[in-house]
Amino acid sequence: MGTDTMPPVSGLHHFAWRCRDAEETRHFYEDLLGLPLVHVIKADNVPSTGEYCPYVHIFFQMRDNSFIAFFDLGDNVAPLPSPNTPAWVNHLALEVGSEDELQAAKDRLEAAGVEILGITDHEIIRSIYFFDPNGLRLELTTRIASDEEMAEAEKDAHSALATWTREKASRAHA
Repeated sequence: MGTDTMPPVSGLHHFAWRCRDAEETRHFYEDLLGLPLVHVIKADNVPSTGEYCPYVHIFFQMRDNSFIAFFDLGDNVAPLPSPNTPAWVNHLALEVGSEDELQAAKDRLEAAGVEILGITDHEIIRSIYFFDPNGLRLELTTRIASDEEMAEAEKDAHSALATWTREKASRAHA
């Protein structure tokens, strides 16, 4: 494979986010969402930069062997939301296997006092939305579109994006 060819991305390894408190985060992801804590890295220096910043890096495993990971920097500070982005935009969507599982997750989270928005119908998926203890917006979703419907949508994806790009440019010039 030459330098002009990007190696294929095989999947998600992990998504990392800052957390206010590692134990609070562990409780939410392991005890409520059922994602086991499988790895903890504790260090005083950032490996990539050498910067001094004591932290613990915790990893929760999903069934597909990818991870959700968090950094506790030891200062009890939660990550701040993006000041120029509505709260509903930045989120992490996780998939469950069926509409029954989605309803069961909704019921479980609500029983634990988590405020849930949805079940929302997005035509190809149905979803619920909620926030973790760190202010990270999460979506639990299940697919309802068939493989055929998704293949049909893929055929139009580039033209739909091109239309949006033209419309956006038109609004900017108006």
